[in-house]
Amino acid sequence: MVKAFLYTEVHASVPFEHLDWKSINPSIKAAPGFIRKTWLSGVGTQTIGGFYEFDTIENALAFAQGPFADEARSNGATSTTKVFDGDVTRDASVDMNSPYFE
Repeated sequence: MVKAFLYTEVHASVPFEHLDWKSINPSIKAAPGFIRKTWLSGVGTQTIGGFYEFDTIENALAFAQGPFADEARSNGATSTTKVFDGDVTRDASVDMNSPYFE
């Protein structure tokens, strides 16, 4: 099984309680290969981000370079994205009881 993890962060100071995540989630769920997301809110910075799981590195990259980048740009914000290979870290993650590896 191939896994890819994506970390994102939008460099805008937005208190999470002001973010309309209910309108954002459906489009994320519709992304090809999307499995799950954990929302993140920066302590002290109030940056908005997330930790995503995708079925392939290609689908994670397509989301990062497409819908995620487009959304950040449309809001006049810069962003950071990083894609991680979940297969290469599988054994080490299982040893640490990662919920992403059953």
